Amino acid sequence: MKQSIKILSLAFVNIFTSFVFSQTTIQKQGNQWELLVDGKPYKIKGATFGHDQDTENYNRYFKDLQFLGVNTIRTWATGENTQKLLDAAHRHGIKIMVGIWMRHGRPGMEDDDRFNYLKDAEGKKAMYDNALQVVKKFKDHPAVLTWGIGNEVYLNIATDPEKIAYSKLLEKICAEIKKIDSSHPITSVEAWTFGLDWWEKYVPSLDIYGLNSYGAGVSMLQSELEKRKIDKPYIVTEFGVTGEWDIKEEVNGVKKEPTDQQKYGAIVGGYKIWIAKKPNNLGVFVFHYSSGNSFIAPWLLTHYEEMYRPQYWAIREAFTGEKPMNKVPIIEKFELQKSAAKSNTWIPVSLKVNDKENEELEISFSYNHRKGSRKRRDQILPLISKGNLQDGFQVLLPKVDGPTKIYVNAKDTYRNVGIASTGIVVKDKKAQKKKYLVPKVALPFYVYKDHKDLPYAASGYMGDQKYMEVDLNHTKEVHSGKSSIKVAYSAKGGWYGLAFQDPANDWGDILGGYDISEAKTFSFWAKANQWSVGAEIGFGLIDKDKPFPDTAKKSVKIVLDKEWKKFTIKTKRLDLSCIRSGLVIFSGGTGKPHEIYIDDVVFE
Repeated sequence: MKQSIKILSLAFVNIFTSFVFSQTTIQKQGNQWELLVDGKPYKIKGATFGHDQDTENYNRYFKDLQFLGVNTIRTWATGENTQKLLDAAHRHGIKIMVGIWMRHGRPGMEDDDRFNYLKDAEGKKAMYDNALQVVKKFKDHPAVLTWGIGNEVYLNIATDPEKIAYSKLLEKICAEIKKIDSSHPITSVEAWTFGLDWWEKYVPSLDIYGLNSYGAGVSMLQSELEKRKIDKPYIVTEFGVTGEWDIKEEVNGVKKEPTDQQKYGAIVGGYKIWIAKKPNNLGVFVFHYSSGNSFIAPWLLTHYEEMYRPQYWAIREAFTGEKPMNKVPIIEKFELQKSAAKSNTWIPVSLKVNDKENEELEISFSYNHRKGSRKRRDQILPLISKGNLQDGFQVLLPKVDGPTKIYVNAKDTYRNVGIASTGIVVKDKKAQKKKYLVPKVALPFYVYKDHKDLPYAASGYMGDQKYMEVDLNHTKEVHSGKSSIKVAYSAKGGWYGLAFQDPANDWGDILGGYDISEAKTFSFWAKANQWSVGAEIGFGLIDKDKPFPDTAKKSVKIVLDKEWKKFTIKTKRLDLSCIRSGLVIFSGGTGKPHEIYIDDVVFE
């Protein structure tokens, strides 16, 4: 018995303006589902991709992915770089599950957003329109393998009525995509199996189920489908070692992170035993081909501060059978000689490291304090240490209060880094009394300096916002660098406002922002496209009637003309311990449309 969904596409190759014929098929033969590309079996050997902003290095990343045996990457959403990403992937023979983002109903693991699927008709229309625009724009690109709509949305919606409303929107989107694009199957992605019952009942237009699962739980996905009598193919859309959310064991109040060897083994053994041979499985995306120094980086990323982690080499062995070219140093023992101590005290460390190649090792220490805002919880910060491998090390405990995670990094000359961690309870009376635990920044702290790595999101629209158009990457009128903020207002009267917020779309209900308490000034450069445009610009917006306000608010009323001018606000006597609205702009109609440009917004 053979069932098949045939999906044919004629794809445009953008560089040479020539066409290639591409055929994608999902079929079932006997009890085995499989994916075919150009009539040949295509098992997804994938990785989630975290370098979408680094366009200049796309070719390097894709060559590296080829080295690892990766044939597909997954993204969560589209943006201004998607076309370049698809083009680069196609040049290297790599396919993409193109992500289409759907908002979460409540703050969760991924972000602090909140959205009401029962009441916000305008917001649902925006998601619907965006999804269809994405498909229309990219449907003929030969690098597109499948659409991936939403990520763990059911997990992050509180009530059943809201989940039904989301399900109906998802089905509406999927059904319409099928009319627009018959060339690519549609996937939606959920944590574990939390979407299965909803999809089965409300979203029949889905072709493939995307299931995020970490650790040994991935081995049970097939049986979960069988238990529900679901006969659909699935992709493991995120996979890696067991995550913090499933860890029970603690060391002095800190979740016990798996060892580097366990991380390696989970990917290599997990792929071969738990994933590859399951009859409904079409493949896997290992989480996460990226680099960073946040809390998630040592646990799940392929690189830590651009150094190779065991996860990197594990992907290569899982997909190609090849062992590491140079092995990551193994930290056989890492312990602190106290379970609790006061901050700013030295603690002896027991450490044993083994490197197969006997390379010279560089040892460093850092810490993570999982309290406070999301960005603060994610911070890994350096620790002062002294000593050496032969005589032993000591670390100076940070000025925090409560359970604290301590890391040791062992870096070899090949740029591999082994990482281990443990926990200690740090006691600090001053830190204990701190009201808002948010990241403390280094000065100068730029709210805006070119359109990259912005600490705040331009999400707080106010007033007659339907007449507003905001461009964070405006390149024609620039004070310095490559871009500036452009706010265009097309109405003759009325008023408007824009706040740069952390978290995005939040008005004081969730802890966010930054500790900028050592700054003496806040300054920015501004101009308009015409003479005498009045505006009020500054920082701080949320009042103390909210659970998490800005600790200070300050602005200046100014008149802008066609020349760039610098404006400065003195902040020395203000409480800047939690600034969650890093830039606030108010203006109104002048009798005709106008534009305001802002650049180099900085606390110093």
